[in-house]
Amino acid sequence: MIAALIEAVSAYFVVSISGIFIGIGLLVLLFVNIIRTMKSVRDMELQRQKEEVEKRREQTEKMALQMIRTLSTTLEAKDEYTNGHSYRVAQYSALIARELGWSKKEILNLKNAAYLHDVGKIGIPDTILNKPSRLSDDEYALIKAHTVIGADILKGITMIEHVADVARYHHERYDGKGYPDGLVENEIPIYARVVAVADSYDAMNSRRIYRNALSAEMIEEELRKNRGTQFDPEITDLFLRLLKEGKVEVEEECLEAEDADGVADLERETGKFLSDVMATMRSQGDRENYDYLTGLSMRSKGEVVIAQLMQEHSGCLVFLDMDNLKKINDLFGHKAGDRALKLLGNLIADVTCGHVGCRFGGDEFVLFFQNVNKEEVTDKIAMLFRRFREDKEADAEIRCASLSAGMCMTSPGDTFESCYLNADKALYYVKQNGKDQFCFYHEMEENGVPDTPAGRDLKKVANALQESGSYSGALDMDFRGFARIYEYMNSLSARYRYACYLVMVTMDTISDQTMYMESIEQALDCMEKSIRQKIRKVDICTRYSAMQYLIILFEPEESQIPKVMERIFMQYYKMYEKNDFKPGYEYIPMLGKKNDIPDGNSKI
Repeated sequence: MIAALIEAVSAYFVVSISGIFIGIGLLVLLFVNIIRTMKSVRDMELQRQKEEVEKRREQTEKMALQMIRTLSTTLEAKDEYTNGHSYRVAQYSALIARELGWSKKEILNLKNAAYLHDVGKIGIPDTILNKPSRLSDDEYALIKAHTVIGADILKGITMIEHVADVARYHHERYDGKGYPDGLVENEIPIYARVVAVADSYDAMNSRRIYRNALSAEMIEEELRKNRGTQFDPEITDLFLRLLKEGKVEVEEECLEAEDADGVADLERETGKFLSDVMATMRSQGDRENYDYLTGLSMRSKGEVVIAQLMQEHSGCLVFLDMDNLKKINDLFGHKAGDRALKLLGNLIADVTCGHVGCRFGGDEFVLFFQNVNKEEVTDKIAMLFRRFREDKEADAEIRCASLSAGMCMTSPGDTFESCYLNADKALYYVKQNGKDQFCFYHEMEENGVPDTPAGRDLKKVANALQESGSYSGALDMDFRGFARIYEYMNSLSARYRYACYLVMVTMDTISDQTMYMESIEQALDCMEKSIRQKIRKVDICTRYSAMQYLIILFEPEESQIPKVMERIFMQYYKMYEKNDFKPGYEYIPMLGKKNDIPDGNSKI
């Protein structure tokens, strides 16, 4: 405009300079517009880059959040009873927050935090999380640690506000009796107080391995009863109102609105990957929970399966014990004991086909027959006992084994712990009354049989003791037990003038003979078997050192001791055909006080 004005004036006075100022003005406008355009283009590019960065940040946060959620959900999928728990708790928490008047951003943040409130359970063994019976004090202390573990895992997550607080404090109580820090009332973050109510409601409203879901009336009663003690009273009243109005509902299959921009596809892919990982981990865990000797599940797996079946089916819980396994191991070695266990495991697998059997401990087994009556389970257990008696006769070393069983009839919804304790009482009754039989717990109740040994027939107890302590050959003991028996018999010798003798057998090696460990163990094993076979049941033996045995002979004729030892050595030479050991012995009488023991007599 300035150039045009100058041009007009100059054109009036001087015609020769016409057009110069208009040209200059146009050039100025051109350069100004070029500069402005470059600045606008730069600002637009910066804005575009900023929007792109923001979009990528949001998408990255959503992706990370979905991966964390998927991991949490996949971990829950290990147990069908907690599957979907975190999702439902997040939805219930959002309902409460909405009624409290929170903003959309706060509600979304709470939902994200609630999704991860139990992530610390990743550090708790499955055997404790899925235990169907009552937890011990140590196990409960370990369960409570999941709040601290979760807070430690989430403390570095900055995209979700208060997520570590929710994980740490959702088990705090309003009255200060919660864990882990014992916070009181408003000391507990509001996020954690909201999640505490939602978490407890879902736990009561869901089926667990040890119980069915509680009724609506029972849940409302529990919430009212714990208002102001366990839960924030304001939040509790609000939630009870939502329950009364029927607004506490969750659509299990609904998708989050914020997942509509392609992140849901990532979640599905991530979920499939993590599901495959967890499936592999579960299959590995199943192999670890399998007893390769008996072919049955181990206790950790069997307890869970049985407890689950008991929630839905009636049936019979059987607590089975193999008698005299320790005796078999002591007399014939652990290989013989393993053969007995393998035989029983195979028979249990046959009898429980279509049912459940597991190895509960060393010589203990638990079986659950679903949808059977008393007569049917009696036939099955009787067949198991009969087949075991028949099959064990083919193996001389396990013939002393027998079975005892306690049984408890169950109804749907019965807890594993209570039925197991009843079956254990029935087994205890069988053990005290002769073994090699089985008994139903309800029969004990009907017959008025006490749960304690008092009142039982003393002859039956004596028979049970005799059967339990029966053995063949010499009584074989460890050195500590041998020392106690020695002191006892020495006292008897002093009081009643019993003629008992202590004999030491020594395995001497032949000079200039190279010995190998295999030969030494073979020779010692043959000597041990020879001693057991050739001395009486009233005599006692033990291994004293690497190359020596001790024997207590009860009231033999002293003149017969060399003959006894000669029989032992002859049996040894029959069993051990090499000549690289020369066994010898010496003995002394057991009589009087320690200082009165005479010098020993040496016999070769």
